[in-house]
Amino acid sequence: MRAKDVMTMALTTTQDIMQMYLGDLTDAEMTVRPVPSANHIAWQMAHLIVGEKGLLADQLPGAVYPEVPPAIASLGNERTGKVDPAEGYLPKAQYVEWFGKMRAVTIAAVDKLTDADFDKPTTGSMAKWAPTLGALLILTANHTLMHGGQFTAVRRALNKPVVM
Repeated sequence: MRAKDVMTMALTTTQDIMQMYLGDLTDAEMTVRPVPSANHIAWQMAHLIVGEKGLLADQLPGAVYPEVPPAIASLGNERTGKVDPAEGYLPKAQYVEWFGKMRAVTIAAVDKLTDADFDKPTTGSMAKWAPTLGALLILTANHTLMHGGQFTAVRRALNKPVVM
């Protein structure tokens, strides 16, 4: 198995797990906070969508991400996590669709990498956390899974069945 195969598996698996956590949630349940100080899933999904592009756009060769809709871009901003937007939230399907679009760009670009590309140094503020492109891609996959763990707290607060 090549490095790009492993990376694609990590990116695909974490996307699949996230979608399992979201599967039976309603649009309204996407904005439930498990505790008052926690971010809800709608914010976390917007954060993941914005974050995928933000983490990788300048680092991943060949990755051309689409412009994120303003409703997602503004919600996914780090500073807005505890504030409900006046215009409301998008339906769950739109968050899932946009996450899928971003992840598809990432996976398509990963498919074109050589094993040596994964060792190329990263630049910018994330370089201290992920000094190589391979490390940054793993961080991206893990970022999805980390938020998936937070989704489970919402699922428990809603008395949803355990998935996984």
